[in-house]
Formats: sequence, structure tokens, C-alpha cells
Amino acid sequence: MRRILVAALSGIALFTATSSAHASCFGGDTYKTCTDNSGNSYSVQKYGNSTYVQGTNAQGESWSQQSQTYGNTTYHNGTAKDGNSWNGTTSTFGGTTVHQGTDSSGNGYYKSCNQYGCY
Repeated sequence: MRRILVAALSGIALFTATSSAHASCFGGDTYKTCTDNSGNSYSVQKYGNSTYVQGTNAQGESWSQQSQTYGNTTYHNGTAKDGNSWNGTTSTFGGTTVHQGTDSSGNGYYKSCNQYGCY
């Protein structure tokens, strides 16, 4: 989950980013609130195959993300801290995961990852 949140915090819909920030979370499997050591806070709600995240970065700017999973594909969309929308999908086929969509600046992205790395 932290990979998705980092993408949302930075305002991009690229789900392969990793976080060096450590988050402290309180709550259960269906709802939790988290704060990381960089000053970001967010809440995560899960309902069936859907996840909803709303957060605020250390500068007080809000962002959100919604994800729904159907089969081997997860559909993501959200609003970046600047108010711009983004969307994308993450699909897994065997040992390959494909990330593609449009970031909050309107730029398309595509990344394919497998056991050998991402391209």
C-alpha cells in the first residue's frame, strides 16, 4: 500500500515508487489512519475490491486516490495535491506487471516490470 500512497503524495500515478518514510498507522483492516515521519497523514478505507485513500502532505495540501480491482487488473484514479486528476491501471500477467495511465500533468506513462527489473 505504501507504494501507491507515495505516488499519490507526489501527485503522480506511478505505482512502482518506494518510500523511505516510515508510517505509523492506527485502525484495522477496513479503516486506518496513518502519519509518516515526513509529516504526511492519510486515511485508508477498504470495501470489498475497492480502496479509498485521502491524505494531506506536510505542506497541508490534500490529495486522494481510489482503486478498484477486477481479476488481474487494478484501476486507479485520483486527484493530485494541485487539484489535477490522474488515472491508470496495474495489470499482472504471469510474472509481469504493467503500469500505464496518465499522470496529473496529462502525460502518459507505461512501465513493465518482471523479476529482472522494470522497463
